Amino acid sequence: MTSAAKLSVSGLNAAYGRAHILFDVSLEVRAGEAVALIGRNGAGKSTTLRAILGLIANRSGEVIFDGADVSRLAPHEIARRGLGYVPEDRRIFSDLTVEENLEVGRQGPRAGAPVWTVERLFEIFPNLREARGRLGGRMSGGEQQMLTIARTLMGNPSLVLLDEPSEGLAPKIIEQMIEAILEMKREGVSLLISEQNLHFARLVADRVAVIEKGCIRFAGTMAEFEARGDIRDAYLAL
Repeated sequence: MTSAAKLSVSGLNAAYGRAHILFDVSLEVRAGEAVALIGRNGAGKSTTLRAILGLIANRSGEVIFDGADVSRLAPHEIARRGLGYVPEDRRIFSDLTVEENLEVGRQGPRAGAPVWTVERLFEIFPNLREARGRLGGRMSGGEQQMLTIARTLMGNPSLVLLDEPSEGLAPKIIEQMIEAILEMKREGVSLLISEQNLHFARLVADRVAVIEKGCIRFAGTMAEFEARGDIRDAYLAL
């Protein structure tokens, strides 16, 4: 792991039962940057995020976060160290209001991580301000996605695993999501973003890792990726 690495993953394997999904996945997220983990549906993107956080029991390999080996820690222990996770399925509390959902996620300040307040998050997600008293279950899918991210930030993470943030969202909401991610980066949050939408990834990511059939096929800067049409054609074209 380089000295500037926030997260370093090496030799990560994961399986669901007898189905081996990840094969020696290695990647790195440096402090203050966003890395896009891109690939087709079923390539292993979500499994990679879940394995990093320890949500898959049958896994092996090394996960170093903030200089410490967290490979054998439970998910809640990893989260307490400042690793946030926004799942693809928007697990909000549907019977709580927006503000109550945010309060559920509140944790104390962390060394080396920005401190988020409800009002600061309302600046980034103005839709949530307008809906602050609305029940989570009565919000649109895009608003629920914003709420899930905002609730994660209330835990003051230094790094966030963001799973398919643009999936199923209207173009206008995607634009707001892009602005929110860029603001998170400006505040110093590091991000690993699982994403199928290549245009979205281009607008938010500093570096790219391409995954196919559970293996990393390419890793490099966005400029290096853009120069590799063969990689896009082989692993991302429909």
